[in-house]
Amino acid sequence: MTKRQKSATHAISTNGSLANNMLDLDRLINSIRMACDWLCDVAQTKTDAMPSDTDNPKNFNYASWKGAFRGEYSADTKRWWYYCPIWHGGQAVKALVMAGDALSEDKYINAAKACADFITANQVWDESNQDHGLLLAYEDIGDKVNTSAVMEAMHGLMLLADKTNSPDLWNRVVAAGYFLINKMFSKEHGVFRDVYDPARHEVVLPNPFLSKRGQGRPLVEDAVLVKLFEKTGDKRFLDVHVAISRTLTADQDPPGNWMDYGPCNRAKGVFHPRHTYWWGLPLLDTYRATGEEEFLKTAIASGEFCIEAMRSDGGWIRGLYLDGKTDCFGHATSGSACAAILWVELFKQTNDPRWLAPIHKALTYCQNMQMTNPADKNLKGVILEKVLPPDGTDRNPYYIRDLGTIFYIIAGLEYLQLAKGRSWGPG
Repeated sequence: MTKRQKSATHAISTNGSLANNMLDLDRLINSIRMACDWLCDVAQTKTDAMPSDTDNPKNFNYASWKGAFRGEYSADTKRWWYYCPIWHGGQAVKALVMAGDALSEDKYINAAKACADFITANQVWDESNQDHGLLLAYEDIGDKVNTSAVMEAMHGLMLLADKTNSPDLWNRVVAAGYFLINKMFSKEHGVFRDVYDPARHEVVLPNPFLSKRGQGRPLVEDAVLVKLFEKTGDKRFLDVHVAISRTLTADQDPPGNWMDYGPCNRAKGVFHPRHTYWWGLPLLDTYRATGEEEFLKTAIASGEFCIEAMRSDGGWIRGLYLDGKTDCFGHATSGSACAAILWVELFKQTNDPRWLAPIHKALTYCQNMQMTNPADKNLKGVILEKVLPPDGTDRNPYYIRDLGTIFYIIAGLEYLQLAKGRSWGPG
């Protein structure tokens, strides 16, 4: 155990507020298992064909759905649909690899492998093709690739490549990284272009997402470029990550968040629930790589923003506004889970016990959102993501997104390792 890990464990054991309210670790483990089983047994597609109770409203053109996760489910209609299965799948791979290690469960690793096969089957893999390495991560537009969706798929593949000692899978991830920095990065503006058209082999302009700089967004998701630098030694990866990190510190408004970039919306004054996770958390990697305090200060500001944003019971409302008020409906349990992950990493970096109480509160809320005894077999073990507003009928308002469950698993495992005096390491 490192000196930092020992001091972190000491802070946990001596901080009264956490010691008296610490999560029951046995219950947490059982809860994580149930959530992982939902991902593997219920949400994951087992056949090449799309299941009969599942829809593809954006007309994603994937030859086989085997291994993909059905990300959306209406408890009212009992229908599923796919929403960006590449990046949701990559995050699920991360959660399942971590769970397979922590819980010694091969089933979770096998499910991660199946999803990785789905992702890499939808990668341009031909060195004579100018798009070689591109992951076909379709999201908002059914036949266009989102840069953020590519990045969000990559860390899980890295973890699986290490777990299975797969040079081929690492080569796939590295190639995806080179496509991003060679084709999508705008050095002039310090951002990534957001959307790519693989049919036309060109960036889509004007940029479809809200952007202060007009040309793209400062994407640093999962600090994948830092991880690629550490793997390959190619400093171009780190240089791009640091350049974009400088855009983030320059353009933050309010401190620790980025109202001027989508999916936040300045005109409506509304924040996205996972913005600080995607853009604030990776600045810890930038700080460790550069030693520049401004990156640490901004990551801390993101953590402080999340403390203010979290509701009194540990929940998060997707409609969170500049004045601190929220909508009544549109809950986002994934926001609470992602905030918990950010706080865990901030605690590991700073050893400041103020992050511990909000971690506990957020994870307790997530546990309370787990369906442990539902009548609908599709809901057993899932973490409820959203409660929809009334529509004049008595329909069931529960809406499922796989992200609530995925990020809860990651957050729960991070907390479990912290509580046991171990660490998954930075990022």
